[in-house]
This record gives sequence, structure tokens and C-alpha cells, in this order.
Amino acid sequence: MTARTLHQGHVASVLDRARDLSQPALREAVDRLTPSMTKVAGYHFGWLTADGRERGKIHGKGIRNAMALLSARAAGAPAESGIPGGVAVELVHNFSLLHDDLMDGDRERHHQPTAWTVFGPSAAILGGVALLTLAEEVLLDLETSDGAAAAKLLTTSTARLVTGQTDDLEFESRDDVTLEECLRMAGNKTSALMSCSAAIGAVLNGASPATVRALTDFGEHVGLAFQLVDDLLGIWGSPELTGKPVRSDLRAGKKTLPVAAALAAGGSAAEQLARMLAEDAAEAPSEADSDDRYAAEADLVEKAGGRAWAGTEADRQLTLARERLTSVELEPDAVRDLTAVADYVVRRQQ
Repeated sequence: MTARTLHQGHVASVLDRARDLSQPALREAVDRLTPSMTKVAGYHFGWLTADGRERGKIHGKGIRNAMALLSARAAGAPAESGIPGGVAVELVHNFSLLHDDLMDGDRERHHQPTAWTVFGPSAAILGGVALLTLAEEVLLDLETSDGAAAAKLLTTSTARLVTGQTDDLEFESRDDVTLEECLRMAGNKTSALMSCSAAIGAVLNGASPATVRALTDFGEHVGLAFQLVDDLLGIWGSPELTGKPVRSDLRAGKKTLPVAAALAAGGSAAEQLARMLAEDAAEAPSEADSDDRYAAEADLVEKAGGRAWAGTEADRQLTLARERLTSVELEPDAVRDLTAVADYVVRRQQ
């Protein structure tokens, strides 16, 4: 067995353990919703079929949930004390996914029809709002000052997430988006909730400001690395891994980080890519021509250096994340597990 296989096994164990601890509380929280909203959410999470029957399946890796429980351990508290934080961040994350699928017109997630295609757009919107509201309730129901502080952190992070999503949508109709703007958008869209996840367990246990800051910064860097890898997968990832068509982000006209880096690099490949993207915005290619066209655009992103830059930057963000975990005194085993999860985030495309 290789070291890489052992590492993957360790990460899987960490994620499974966090899921096992939090899953009952997550289901209990969702069951507080109205029956119609419970059905939408349960289907989206993978627990229920479209007609409300038990399915016994769980979607997603639960990275944010795991970080919430690990941050409690990092602050010297039991992992179980971070469960309300893990539940809350998972609810907010899935609120965003329900709305993302609708806004992007995605018809499949985790190899099943998306919730809006099954229950309708209105039900998916309301289901997302229900999860968002429920996340705050889970934390405020603790009726402690630490619970209130965690709720404030979650609210601030959600506001950043919405800002990032807004910018992401706006960028699709612009041909002058800079790399700096894309990095700021990614910081809000993805890093905000990841940084919240990496600190919320510590906040729930009254950790010092220095500890919370270090864990927040760790999550910020991990979140940016996660988005960089996600953007790479959005162009070059296999449908078996992503659950989406090959080159899906190019098909959707998204100004992702590899694309922005390629355009910023200059040169003939960047200029040709800019022309093709402008033509796509003016008139989408025909279905017969689309595969070849998007393949050509992906090649241009790579020739202009966008793919290499994104991979290098993801590695740099991972290094910065690791450094923040050594800047304060944290529980060593939790640091090991947080580092392993962060490494998985960057290596998951390989």
C-alpha cells in the first residue's frame, strides 16, 4: 500500500467520523422544516427519493462539517462540541448549492437530477431559504454567548458568500474581468464559508481571538485552494469525478480563475481565447460545433498558462494554510487531521 493510499484512507476516516457524529443532528434539524421542505432538502442531501421514501444515501464529502468538528478539537475541546457548527455550515453550504443549480441551469448533481428539475424552481428557492434560516436557528438555540458569536460569524460569512455569487453571475456577462477581481470573487464565494467552518468549532468553545484568527486564516487559504482546484475540474475534470459535462465551466461562460489567469498572461493564445469567448457571449456555438470549440478554448487556456498557474497557486495557498496552523498552540492531532483534509482538497483532482 502506497503512502498516498494511506493518506487517502486517513482522510476518508476523518470525513466519515465527522459525518457519523453530525448526521443525526443534521437530519433532526432538517426534520424541523415543513414536510414539503423536508422532502426537497432530504432529496437534495440524498436521504430521500423524489417521492419521500428513505434512500439511505449521503451526498458530498462533508469537508466543511469535518473542519467545524476538527476546529473544536484544535481548541482543545471534544469534537462533539463542534456538531452545531458543523450542522450549520452544512445547511448554509447546501442552501447555496440548491440556488446555484437553479441559477446555473445545472440539471444534474451527484449523478441525479437536481432538486429544481424535480420539484420546480420555486420549491428549490424556498428549500434553500429554509436551510439558511435553519442554520441560524441551530446556533441560536444553544442560548449561549458562544452560540451567538458563532451565529454572527456564520451570518458574516454568508453575506460574503452571497457577494461572491453575485459577482460570479455578473462576470458571465463581462469581457473585462481581471484576475484580481476573480480572486476576490473566489475569496467571497468559497473561502468565506470554508474559513467559517475552520473556526466555528473553536468559537463555540470560547477559544482565544488568536486561535480563532489562525483557524479562520487557515480556512481562507484552504477555501481559495479548493476553488482553484474546482475551477481546474470545471474545465479538465472527468464527468465521472465532477458529475457534470466535460468543460462545463466553459460551456456556462464562467470567468474562472484559470481563464482569468490565461487572459491576463497576454500573448497570442490569450488574444485568441479572448476573441473566442467574446464570440461565445455574442452567440453560443451550435450543438454540433460546441464540443470542438470548447476543447479548443481549453487548449488555449492551457497554452496561455492558465492551467499551470492555477495548480501552482493552489499549492501556494495550501502552504500558507499549513503555516497558519503552526502560528498558535493547537491540539496536535487536530492539526494533523486539518492538514490532511486541506491536502485532500488540493489533491482530489489527481
